Amino acid sequence: MKLLAIDCSARLCAACVYDAKARAELGRVVLDIGKGHAEHLMAVVEDALKGAGIAFPDLGAIAVSIGPGSFTGVRVAVSAARGYALALGVPAIGVTTLEAVAAEARDVLGPRNVLAAFDGGRGEIQAALHDAAGATVFAPAVIDLDQAVQLARDHSAALAGTASQQIAAMLSPDEIALGPLVATADIAVYARLAADGRTGARPKPLYLREPDAKPQAGFVLPRRGPGENN
Repeated sequence: MKLLAIDCSARLCAACVYDAKARAELGRVVLDIGKGHAEHLMAVVEDALKGAGIAFPDLGAIAVSIGPGSFTGVRVAVSAARGYALALGVPAIGVTTLEAVAAEARDVLGPRNVLAAFDGGRGEIQAALHDAAGATVFAPAVIDLDQAVQLARDHSAALAGTASQQIAAMLSPDEIALGPLVATADIAVYARLAADGRTGARPKPLYLREPDAKPQAGFVLPRRGPGENN
């Protein structure tokens, strides 16, 4: 089976085609754009398919990063993945950024517990803990620094993600093992995890906090009564 993986959860707009049987990447495109994922994603996907030498009908599944990450980027990627899957009649498979970053850390450090943690701002840390086999020990949640330190210490976990150095600063040197200090994993990691036979409901964005921009509460234009001038 050939699988398309896409990720817009951070600065990158990324897509790759992966052969699940051969466990090999066939083609990829990764752009560091910061913003504007919606404007670039379709071309990135088409170029990844072209690089792999295949077309949309050759795909057997779509994988997508579901976050946590950029609210807009995650929404764009998940909507695209579900649209492609519906049009092609193939499954869409969601992979969290935290589990992908943890898997990438295990690629570097070897099999071990990994606490993947992102700096959520405002003193918040978005984190999840996975064991040496990739199973979830602590599901994605918003925690504070003290809780993150305790999780890492209790489970002798390596650290990965953008909040790793904050957590490491609270640990003794012999307790620290650092994986990639990234906001998302390499696109091939998402493809590989999705190719491992997982199934489930259609992917939906994983938001662990409310967006910074919210509708303005209480702002309602007054209605004019009958006969009132404009």
